[in-house]
Amino acid sequence: MYLQKISLINFKNLESQSFDFQQKINCFVGNNGVGKTNVLDAIYYLSFAKSYFNSVAVQNIKHGEAFFMVEGDYVLNDRNEKIVCSLKRGQKKVLKRNGKSYEKFSEHIGQIPLVIISPADRDLVTEGSDTRRKFIDGVISQQNKTYLQNLIAYNKVISQRNALLKYFAANRTFDALNLSVYDDQLALYGAEIYTIRKAFLEEFIPIFNKKYQVISGGKEVVNLNYKSQLNDFSIPDLLKQSLEKDKILQYTTAGIHKDDLSFEIETYPIKKFGSQGQQKSFLIALKFAQFEFIKQQSNVVPILLLDDIFDKLDENRVSQIIDLVNKDEFGQIFITDTHSERTEDIVKQSNKPYQIFKL
Repeated sequence: MYLQKISLINFKNLESQSFDFQQKINCFVGNNGVGKTNVLDAIYYLSFAKSYFNSVAVQNIKHGEAFFMVEGDYVLNDRNEKIVCSLKRGQKKVLKRNGKSYEKFSEHIGQIPLVIISPADRDLVTEGSDTRRKFIDGVISQQNKTYLQNLIAYNKVISQRNALLKYFAANRTFDALNLSVYDDQLALYGAEIYTIRKAFLEEFIPIFNKKYQVISGGKEVVNLNYKSQLNDFSIPDLLKQSLEKDKILQYTTAGIHKDDLSFEIETYPIKKFGSQGQQKSFLIALKFAQFEFIKQQSNVVPILLLDDIFDKLDENRVSQIIDLVNKDEFGQIFITDTHSERTEDIVKQSNKPYQIFKL
């Protein structure tokens, strides 16, 4: 699978541009602010119908314009595929595959497998558990439609339960039978989500550890730990234990929506004890493990987006990453960098066909 061509109209700071791509390595070089990352985000958009960097869809429309459109021509399993995503102000986003609109965007997830590595990934280390859950969910959802549907259903029930708790508080009332309807649904969806997350991480963590050892040259020991309230209690028990607290706070305080991943280096939190280079290596290993997992599950080689990943890494770690990329396990790769000479030196080492776009 590879992206042959992309056309952009009014996407972020890009007014009207198109690019024809190499099957292997494509690089965008130029100063900060010229739109390198925006091109990668447009490629991401075609896989997920949303931006990796901006959750407010309308803010991806170029200032002063009424709409944006991103169009990609792919070769997938020896056939041509056209994906188009567009948005007009005041209207709903439209996603089409070969001219046919999707009713649910979730049906498209996993059709064009993709992994992005970006400085924005640092949020996985610095931000709250919600960011790390989204990472887990994003990896699993690309391959498991049932999981994605259960997750959507679970989040909908959480919203409904929270609304009911607010209603109880506002009206100084309580209806245990009404609440139990939502509790039963949370128990059903939550148990399935927990089981799949646990099985996924048992398979994923060894892949991650292996990738980190390669990038670091085997110098450090790192680990991921899955933290879930369901490790010790069932969802019905958790909901019973937290009921009084939930009534006071007016939202659901227990369940799989509180799961987290702890990132550790030498058994200590990497957020506090890891250097910038170690944290970046950790995140790159995490994403390379995501790539490997998706490839194993789907038998399709995902597209790989590398956004400014060579900054803040020493030469040894950069060379280890290039060694990983050199292996034929990777397919089409897109790279951004502010240093054109550095980029060309790096991609030359890969001995793969490459193209450099200067923006």
